[in-house]
Amino acid sequence: MRNNPQCRGGGFAGLGLVFKLLYRHVSPGQMLGFFLANLLGLSIVVCGFQFWRDVSPLLSAGDSFMKKQVAVVTRRVGALQTFGVQKANFSPRQIEDLRRQPFATDVAPFVPARFEVYASVHVGGGLGMGTEMFLEALPDPYVDADLSRWRYTEGVDSIPVILPRSYLNLYNFGFAQARGLPTLTEGMVGMVGVDFVLSGTAGQWRMKGHVVGFSNTLNTILVPLSFMTYANQQLCPDGEDKPSRLAVQLASPADERFARYLEENGLEAEAAAADGGKAAWFLNLTAGIVMGVGIVICALAFYVLLLSIFLLLQKHTERIRTLLLIGYTRAQVALPFHVLSLGLHTLSLLLSLLALHLLRGYWLPTLQQLYPRMEVPSLLPALLLLLLLFLSTALLNLFAVRAKVKA
Repeated sequence: MRNNPQCRGGGFAGLGLVFKLLYRHVSPGQMLGFFLANLLGLSIVVCGFQFWRDVSPLLSAGDSFMKKQVAVVTRRVGALQTFGVQKANFSPRQIEDLRRQPFATDVAPFVPARFEVYASVHVGGGLGMGTEMFLEALPDPYVDADLSRWRYTEGVDSIPVILPRSYLNLYNFGFAQARGLPTLTEGMVGMVGVDFVLSGTAGQWRMKGHVVGFSNTLNTILVPLSFMTYANQQLCPDGEDKPSRLAVQLASPADERFARYLEENGLEAEAAAADGGKAAWFLNLTAGIVMGVGIVICALAFYVLLLSIFLLLQKHTERIRTLLLIGYTRAQVALPFHVLSLGLHTLSLLLSLLALHLLRGYWLPTLQQLYPRMEVPSLLPALLLLLLLFLSTALLNLFAVRAKVKA
């Protein structure tokens, strides 16, 4: 009887009979429970992953002009420094000791100007303002700016600079309003420029500075290290660099060992310098927790589905044995359960994509308002993640059901 083609399935009609026979005791409530739980889990995973991808560029790009996870470290100002008993600068030994700490991946001192600096801005009509100022420099890898604009050529009287945004705010909302002067936008300052008079023991230079950006975290006028090295050698050849601030690249911005080291050595970090890194670390942690919850829900939903199918198989033990005896293959007997599982998984996949589309349409315009220049990340990684989860659960279900039918 097993070799009778009619008994081996009878084509689509035979398979249809198998479907009807094995679906008689399917519980709609159990299937609905699996479907809703799986849909919720997949939606949480894919939406959490895509939200993390959409928000990350805002934290890593920003306008700090400092590479992420970099903190600016200074000595805590006390009475000993006020009376000149204790120095505020860092010695090479102290810099090397900080570099050897487990929380630090690298340390770079701010290189200060050995010469005097006078900076002035002219806004037209004879109006302007000027003050004595200071310049500092950092190695290029620490500066998160367009390096094609962050370059100095010896002999040229123009240098790129990064200004603190607080300086512009003080002018616009303090000095300009009190004197009746026009306020300036960031773009206008970039076009107007800054005039520098640099005075050292070996001479005086007049330089024109073109502003390439404003920083919320750097309370200094930053210039390229190549210019600072050249100017120090030419204007104050006998001077010595005495850095009073350090840029510390952190392995993790929230490492408690960093805070403990600062406290034990009388140091402090400019909080804003590490805000972007801390926010990025917190975002990664939150996204990981959310995606982990989603994966747990998916796993529980998959377990509910397998349990339901195993119960169905247990109820149909005699029917399955009869079908196998009259010539149906194990693959044909398992097919209805594969179709049921795959159909529910596919529907969950499609609806989770719809949920992602709707929710992303809600949060993406808000992010673009906060950061108009943001580049919208691709959905391809999220789709690949969803497809990976779909294939994993489908294959596990395939092997589990086939093993149960053979038992």
